[in-house]
Amino acid sequence: MLIVTSNKIPGHRIDAVFGEVMGLTVRSRDIGAQMMAGFRSLGGGELPEMTRALYESRQQVMARMVTEAEQRGANAIVAMRFDTSELGPNWTEVCAYGTAVFAIPLAEGEPGATGQSIYLAGAGKLQPE
Repeated sequence: MLIVTSNKIPGHRIDAVFGEVMGLTVRSRDIGAQMMAGFRSLGGGELPEMTRALYESRQQVMARMVTEAEQRGANAIVAMRFDTSELGPNWTEVCAYGTAVFAIPLAEGEPGATGQSIYLAGAGKLQPE
């Protein structure tokens, strides 16, 4: 699944739009990790426990978003974004969303074709023996 934050995919023609797709999770903060992060925050710097929790949440919502896009018949997602919000003192919502589309790579000679799209367009063709 090709996922981009732009509204278009260079070297591709968007042939169908399936609408908005998203993945969502609400996480409670692990009390142990939260206490550890609280102690670490006194000295400044990165809070690895919180970084790990956010990274895992983002991976999870991305996977959910991709599953929804695949169920609709998409092979790409454009205008992808993340959103987070606090739900009370101990819960965090993480959301990934974008527009599910069917994108066709442009072949060599087509206006707007890129090296990558030419390669992808030719990947499905039989190579001469």
